[in-house]
Amino acid sequence: MTASRHGTANQGAGTPGDYFTRMYADQADPWRLADRWYEQRKYALTLAALPERTYRSAFEPGCSVGVLSALLAGRCRALLSCDREERALAQARARLGHLPHVRVEHRLLPGDWPGETFDLVVLSELLYYFTSADTADLLERAVESLEPGGTLALVHWCHPVADHAQSAEAVHQRVRSHPALVRTAAHCEPDFLLDVFTRPRQPGTPAERLSVAAIEGLT
Repeated sequence: MTASRHGTANQGAGTPGDYFTRMYADQADPWRLADRWYEQRKYALTLAALPERTYRSAFEPGCSVGVLSALLAGRCRALLSCDREERALAQARARLGHLPHVRVEHRLLPGDWPGETFDLVVLSELLYYFTSADTADLLERAVESLEPGGTLALVHWCHPVADHAQSAEAVHQRVRSHPALVRTAAHCEPDFLLDVFTRPRQPGTPAERLSVAAIEGLT
Protein backbone atom coordinates (compact mmCIF):
# COMPACT_ATOMS: atom_id res chain seq x y z
CA MET A 1 0.00 0.00 0.00
CA THR A 2 1.22 3.46 -0.82
CA ALA A 3 0.30 6.12 1.73
CA SER A 4 -1.84 8.75 0.06
CA ARG A 5 -3.01 12.20 1.07
CA HIS A 6 -5.69 12.36 -1.61
CA GLY A 7 -9.46 11.91 -1.47
CA THR A 8 -12.45 13.45 0.28
CA ALA A 9 -12.32 14.01 4.03
CA ASN A 10 -14.60 11.78 6.10
CA GLN A 11 -16.60 14.15 8.29
CA GLY A 12 -18.70 11.47 10.01
CA ALA A 13 -16.27 9.87 12.46
CA GLY A 14 -12.70 9.82 13.59
CA THR A 15 -10.10 7.92 11.61
CA PRO A 16 -10.22 4.24 12.74
CA GLY A 17 -7.15 2.92 14.51
CA ASP A 18 -6.61 0.11 12.03
CA TYR A 19 -5.90 2.74 9.34
CA PHE A 20 -2.54 3.44 11.00
CA THR A 21 -1.88 -0.24 11.67
CA ARG A 22 -2.36 -1.00 7.97
CA MET A 23 -0.12 1.88 6.95
CA TYR A 24 2.83 0.71 9.04
CA ALA A 25 2.23 -2.95 8.21
CA ASP A 26 3.07 -2.33 4.56
CA GLN A 27 5.78 0.35 4.86
CA ALA A 28 8.23 1.28 7.59
CA ASP A 29 7.78 5.01 6.91
CA PRO A 30 4.51 5.23 4.94
CA TRP A 31 4.55 9.03 4.59
CA ARG A 32 8.31 9.08 3.82
CA LEU A 33 8.90 11.56 6.61
CA ALA A 34 12.61 10.85 6.67
CA ASP A 35 13.46 11.49 3.02
CA ARG A 36 10.89 13.75 1.32
CA TRP A 37 12.07 17.31 0.71
CA TYR A 38 8.50 18.46 1.33
CA GLU A 39 8.68 17.11 4.89
CA GLN A 40 12.20 18.40 5.53
CA ARG A 41 11.22 21.90 4.42
CA LYS A 42 7.98 21.83 6.45
CA TYR A 43 9.89 20.78 9.55
CA ALA A 44 12.44 23.54 9.03
CA LEU A 45 9.64 26.12 8.79
CA THR A 46 8.02 24.69 11.90
CA LEU A 47 11.21 24.92 13.93
CA ALA A 48 11.92 28.43 12.64
CA ALA A 49 8.45 29.61 13.68
CA LEU A 50 8.92 28.66 17.35
CA PRO A 51 9.51 31.91 19.25
CA GLU A 52 11.82 30.60 21.97
CA ARG A 53 15.41 29.52 21.39
CA THR A 54 15.05 26.65 23.85
CA TYR A 55 12.22 25.09 25.83
CA ARG A 56 12.17 23.47 29.26
CA SER A 57 9.84 20.59 28.37
CA ALA A 58 8.02 19.75 25.14
CA PHE A 59 5.28 17.29 24.20
CA GLU A 60 4.82 15.93 20.67
CA PRO A 61 1.85 13.56 20.35
CA GLY A 62 1.58 11.55 17.15
CA CYS A 63 5.35 11.43 16.64
CA SER A 64 5.28 8.61 14.04
CA VAL A 65 8.85 7.45 13.31
CA GLY A 66 10.43 10.35 15.21
CA VAL A 67 11.83 12.54 12.43
CA LEU A 68 10.37 15.80 13.77
CA SER A 69 11.12 14.59 17.30
CA ALA A 70 14.85 14.48 16.52
CA LEU A 71 14.72 18.10 15.39
CA LEU A 72 12.66 19.23 18.38
CA ALA A 73 15.13 17.51 20.69
CA GLY A 74 17.73 20.09 19.74
CA ARG A 75 15.48 22.89 21.02
CA CYS A 76 14.31 21.27 24.29
CA ARG A 77 15.86 20.23 27.58
CA ALA A 78 13.22 17.50 27.85
CA LEU A 79 10.93 16.02 25.20
CA LEU A 80 8.08 13.54 25.45
CA SER A 81 7.02 12.05 22.10
CA CYS A 82 4.26 9.49 21.74
CA ASP A 83 2.30 7.54 19.16
CA ARG A 84 -0.39 4.84 19.08
CA GLU A 85 1.48 2.50 16.71
CA GLU A 86 4.21 0.25 18.09
CA ARG A 87 5.85 -0.21 14.67
CA ALA A 88 6.29 3.54 14.40
CA LEU A 89 7.50 3.77 17.99
CA ALA A 90 10.18 1.13 17.38
CA GLN A 91 11.68 3.34 14.70
CA ALA A 92 11.32 6.47 16.82
CA ARG A 93 13.12 4.77 19.71
CA ALA A 94 15.93 3.67 17.41
CA ARG A 95 16.25 7.21 16.03
CA LEU A 96 16.12 8.91 19.45
CA GLY A 97 17.63 6.31 21.75
CA HIS A 98 20.96 8.13 22.04
CA LEU A 99 19.24 11.22 23.48
CA PRO A 100 18.77 10.80 27.24
CA HIS A 101 16.46 13.81 27.52
CA VAL A 102 13.89 12.30 25.13
CA ARG A 103 11.13 9.87 26.16
CA VAL A 104 9.18 7.90 23.55
CA GLU A 105 5.95 6.35 24.82
CA HIS A 106 2.91 4.47 23.61
CA ARG A 107 -0.23 6.53 24.26
CA LEU A 108 -3.79 6.56 22.94
CA LEU A 109 -5.24 10.05 22.77
CA PRO A 110 -7.15 11.89 23.97
CA GLY A 111 -7.49 9.73 27.07
CA ASP A 112 -3.75 9.13 27.59
CA TRP A 113 -2.76 12.80 27.61
CA PRO A 114 0.13 13.07 30.13
CA GLY A 115 -0.49 14.57 33.55
CA GLU A 116 2.38 17.05 33.45
CA THR A 117 3.00 20.56 32.17
CA PHE A 118 4.98 21.76 29.16
CA ASP A 119 6.16 25.05 27.73
CA LEU A 120 5.92 23.65 24.19
CA VAL A 121 3.22 21.43 22.66
CA VAL A 122 3.50 20.49 18.97
CA LEU A 123 0.40 19.16 17.20
CA SER A 124 1.76 18.21 13.80
CA GLU A 125 -0.48 16.33 11.31
CA LEU A 126 -2.66 15.09 14.16
CA LEU A 127 -5.97 16.81 14.89
CA TYR A 128 -7.74 16.07 11.63
CA TYR A 129 -7.77 12.37 12.47
CA PHE A 130 -10.17 13.05 15.36
CA THR A 131 -13.85 13.89 15.53
CA SER A 132 -14.84 17.45 16.34
CA ALA A 133 -15.65 16.42 19.92
CA ASP A 134 -12.31 14.67 20.43
CA THR A 135 -10.49 17.61 18.85
CA ALA A 136 -12.15 19.91 21.38
CA ASP A 137 -11.07 17.52 24.16
CA LEU A 138 -7.48 17.39 22.88
CA LEU A 139 -7.32 21.16 22.57
CA GLU A 140 -8.50 21.67 26.15
CA ARG A 141 -5.95 19.14 27.41
CA ALA A 142 -3.20 20.87 25.42
CA VAL A 143 -4.10 24.30 26.77
CA GLU A 144 -4.43 23.04 30.36
CA SER A 145 -1.00 21.41 30.18
CA LEU A 146 0.62 24.46 28.57
CA GLU A 147 2.45 26.65 31.05
CA PRO A 148 1.80 30.42 31.06
CA GLY A 149 3.99 31.90 28.35
CA GLY A 150 4.19 28.53 26.62
CA THR A 151 4.00 27.80 22.89
CA LEU A 152 1.49 25.68 20.97
CA ALA A 153 2.48 24.84 17.37
CA LEU A 154 -0.09 23.51 14.89
CA VAL A 155 0.72 22.09 11.43
CA HIS A 156 -1.63 20.26 9.04
CA TRP A 157 -1.80 19.13 5.39
CA CYS A 158 -4.40 21.13 3.47
CA HIS A 159 -5.47 18.78 0.70
CA PRO A 160 -8.53 16.55 1.28
CA VAL A 161 -7.81 12.98 2.39
CA ALA A 162 -10.43 10.22 2.52
CA ASP A 163 -9.26 9.00 5.92
CA HIS A 164 -9.23 12.41 7.61
CA ALA A 165 -12.21 13.19 9.83
CA GLN A 166 -11.78 16.96 9.40
CA SER A 167 -10.00 19.46 7.21
CA ALA A 168 -6.89 21.40 8.16
CA GLU A 169 -8.83 24.65 7.97
CA ALA A 170 -11.49 23.34 10.38
CA VAL A 171 -9.03 22.32 13.07
CA HIS A 172 -6.94 25.49 12.73
CA GLN A 173 -10.03 27.67 12.95
CA ARG A 174 -11.03 25.92 16.17
CA VAL A 175 -7.64 26.56 17.75
CA ARG A 176 -7.53 30.16 16.52
CA SER A 177 -10.79 30.84 18.35
CA HIS A 178 -9.64 29.51 21.73
CA PRO A 179 -9.85 32.34 24.28
CA ALA A 180 -6.70 31.30 26.17
CA LEU A 181 -4.44 31.42 23.10
CA VAL A 182 -2.97 34.27 21.05
CA ARG A 183 -1.70 33.53 17.55
CA THR A 184 1.82 34.92 17.17
CA ALA A 185 2.85 33.40 13.83
CA ALA A 186 1.04 32.07 10.77
CA HIS A 187 2.22 30.50 7.54
CA CYS A 188 -0.17 29.45 4.78
CA GLU A 189 0.69 27.50 1.63
CA PRO A 190 -1.45 25.48 -0.79
CA ASP A 191 -0.10 22.33 0.87
CA PHE A 192 -0.16 23.06 4.61
CA LEU A 193 -1.12 25.46 7.38
CA LEU A 194 1.27 26.42 10.18
CA ASP A 195 0.05 28.41 13.19
CA VAL A 196 1.94 29.22 16.37
CA PHE A 197 0.16 30.33 19.54
CA THR A 198 1.20 31.62 22.93
CA ARG A 199 -0.69 31.15 26.17
CA PRO A 200 0.00 34.62 27.60
CA ARG A 201 0.93 35.05 31.23
CA GLN A 202 -1.52 37.93 31.38
CA PRO A 203 -4.88 37.21 29.70
CA GLY A 204 -5.71 39.69 26.99
CA THR A 205 -2.10 40.41 26.06
CA PRO A 206 -2.04 41.44 22.36
CA ALA A 207 0.04 39.52 19.83
CA GLU A 208 2.42 42.43 19.23
CA ARG A 209 3.59 42.23 22.84
CA LEU A 210 4.30 38.52 22.46
CA SER A 211 6.48 38.71 19.35
CA VAL A 212 10.13 37.64 19.32
CA ALA A 213 11.19 41.26 18.82
CA ALA A 214 9.08 42.34 21.81
CA ILE A 215 10.47 39.55 23.96
CA GLU A 216 14.01 40.68 23.13
CA GLY A 217 13.19 44.33 23.82
CA LEU A 218 13.48 45.52 20.24
CA THR A 219 10.01 47.12 20.12
